[in-house]
Amino acid sequence: MAKSKKSQAPDRLEEVESALSRTERYIEDNQKPLTIIILALVVVVIVFMGYKRFIVIPAEKEAQSQMFMAERYFEQDSFNLALYGDGNNLGMLDIIDDYGVTKSSELAHYYAGISFLHLGEFELAIEQLEKFSSNDKMINLIAKGAIGDAYLELGEPSKAITYYEKAATTEDNVFVNPIYLLKAGQVYESQEEFQKALETYQKIKDNYPESQEGQKIEKYIAKAKLMVN
Repeated sequence: MAKSKKSQAPDRLEEVESALSRTERYIEDNQKPLTIIILALVVVVIVFMGYKRFIVIPAEKEAQSQMFMAERYFEQDSFNLALYGDGNNLGMLDIIDDYGVTKSSELAHYYAGISFLHLGEFELAIEQLEKFSSNDKMINLIAKGAIGDAYLELGEPSKAITYYEKAATTEDNVFVNPIYLLKAGQVYESQEEFQKALETYQKIKDNYPESQEGQKIEKYIAKAKLMVN
């Protein structure tokens, strides 16, 4: 057994040395193309860092400054001014067009979508909200739920339910999930799918009993059970 191990050690050493030799030969034979690849990677990194430092970061600061009044209008429910500006200050749609590389432009899609929703421009609301994504998980859920609201207003309950359920299940959020589960259940009821409505209401009772929706869910469950039976 000991001899076997001793005999294997030189073999493995030879394999390692052979592999190193092959690697050295490959580098020697391909030194020029490898140097070009490394230089190209360095250039890409430098360009990316320069682009971020000298273009993206200044644009982000400028976009945030330009967006200030549009956000104030949004908070005041002045949705037309939030969308289109007031002649002196940019609106959300201008921010999207002028500062497309920034996070502010991304957030402007959300503001624009909610604004269109309030103004009854439901297709435009969907268009803007579908372009929105954020690291803020709660806002992402609200955006999905708002798309559901828009589809419901357009008379497309199946699509509304799809987005309500996405808003209720994509992330576990004790504030948002029961809101959209309740909305989904109510749409199921309106479509006379009472068993699905009952199952949806039961999820609120089981998972979010302390929420506002959970505290009043018994009456919805009782009604759905009556319709099922």
